[in-house]
This record gives sequence, C-alpha cells and structure tokens, in this order.
Amino acid sequence: MSKIYDVLILGAGPGGLAAGLYAGRARLSTLIVEKGQDGGQIAITDSIENYPGQIVEGESGPSLIKRMTEQAERFGCERAHDTIKAVELDGDVKRLIGTKETYEGKTLIIATGANPRPIGCKGEKEFLGKGVSYCATCDANFFEDLPVFVVGGGDSAVEEAMYLTKFASSVTLIHRRHELRAAKSIQERAFQNEKLHIMWDTVVEELSGDDILQKIKVKNVVTGEEQVLEASEEDGMFGIFGFIGRIPTTEIFQETNLEMDDRGYIPTDEDMHTNIPGVFTVGDVRVKSLRQVVTAAADGAIAATQAEKYINEHK
Repeated sequence: MSKIYDVLILGAGPGGLAAGLYAGRARLSTLIVEKGQDGGQIAITDSIENYPGQIVEGESGPSLIKRMTEQAERFGCERAHDTIKAVELDGDVKRLIGTKETYEGKTLIIATGANPRPIGCKGEKEFLGKGVSYCATCDANFFEDLPVFVVGGGDSAVEEAMYLTKFASSVTLIHRRHELRAAKSIQERAFQNEKLHIMWDTVVEELSGDDILQKIKVKNVVTGEEQVLEASEEDGMFGIFGFIGRIPTTEIFQETNLEMDDRGYIPTDEDMHTNIPGVFTVGDVRVKSLRQVVTAAADGAIAATQAEKYINEHK
C-alpha cells in the first residue's frame, strides 16, 4: 500500500473507534485495522447499563459498537480487515505489516485491548454471558439477589468480590491456596464483610446447566474431594466471575522499542503518549486504573487530538 495515512489505528474496540471518529472529524486521513469483529470484549456483552447516552430501554454491546462504527465511517475512516504480524514504530513513518498488506502512517494509535485470563475449566466458553463474567462493574446488576462465586485471590478478585456483595445474595470467593494474595488492608475489609465467604484450597473444574449456569463442580486441591454446587430451584441460576488477571494484546510489540511494564501493558502519560514519538496507546492495553467502555472512548478522543497536534508540529 503506497498511501501514507495521517493516522493508523490498530484495533476497532471503543478506544480505536473513538480515535477514528475524532481523527476523521479533524480531516485527518485515517485507517482502522482490525483482524476480527469490531468491539473487542464489548462485542460479546449481551447488555450494557453504564455507558452515558446509551439507549436506556436496552443496549447490547453489538448495538452500541454498531453505532460507533457507523459514526467513525461517517467521518471518513477507512477500514482494513487484516492480521498484523509485525510493526515498525521508529522513524517518521509507522508501519503495520499484515498478512495482506503493509499499512503506513505518520502516527499510530494502539488499541489492541486486553483479554481476561480464563478460569481454565470445562464449560467456561459455553456459559460466557450466561452466568460467566469477567467484569463486576459491567455485570453485577444482572445477578442481583442471586448467589455469586468469584475465582481468584489477588487485589482485583477480593475488591470485585466485595463490590458484588452490594448486589448478590451472597458471594463466595474460590481460591486455590489457603491464603489470599491481596493486600492486608483489602483482606481485613473482606473478612469483615458478612456476605463474603471463602472456599480455600479449591479450584473450579467444570461449569454446567440448562442453557444458563446452574452447576459448578469444584475440587479441593489438598484432599482431592470433589463437590457439585447447584443453584436452588428458587434462584434458578448463579454467576461466576473470573479475576485471575488479564492478558494485554501486545505480543507483536515485544521486539520493538515500545516501553511495556512487567505484565505487558503499555504505560502512557495523561495525553496517551508512549515513549516513542508519534505512537499513542488507548483503552484496555494501556496502564490504567479503570478499564471500561467510557474510559476507552475518552482515551481515543485524547489520542486522536494529540496525533493531530503531533502531525502539525512535524510538517
């Protein structure tokens, strides 16, 4: 591809689409490259309740992303469906080397996202969105007055478990060890929460049910004892949340000079600048405290505005 775009955007989640919208409105030539479906994690979210300005009567991840995609394209964003195998970030022209073509731009906005680390049990994929979740902030409301289980033992798992006690009838933390990895201050608050219970030395082996999650098979790693937890007839189902970490999508940047932390996330300043001039990062792949659609969209708006500024300064 001979064209050098003003802005290349890698990833079409909320952050990438918001960046495309703002770049397009600024009359910057913009290309969004995505290997799969638009939306990232939100594309598999059945219901959204906390995005400002959404359809109050009912909004799904796909419906929200569809409008974001149309809005970005309305302002002239071009699209490419390709899998990027390598990148060149140094120099005045950034390159994305895909299986179909090589894409060039004066700036690059990285919006590759991060995926929840799976629990690793049988039936997990089948019950995603039908009882399995990885985001308490997103989905807690759907389990109001129902029993909920949380897998993990670190800061995020314990904090999210406490958050879920505001909605669920009870919350049981399933942890494979006999002590939590969360900070002591967090543990102290957890132990004082009457709605929070802990299953020590336990792993989840299988999830099952009749279209919705109704049974969880667990195993004690010390005794080897197995048991099946079943939802009551009154409840009909329960929820299970996995909080054993997230995996940032940054493999293709490993051989570059792009700075990443020890987990693979990309640090930026408040204006989304990375350590490489002309390269910006937005959304879940960035080091940040809250990973939500609204924060990803804000990141994208900032990054596109900063990309325009960078281009104007380097004419």
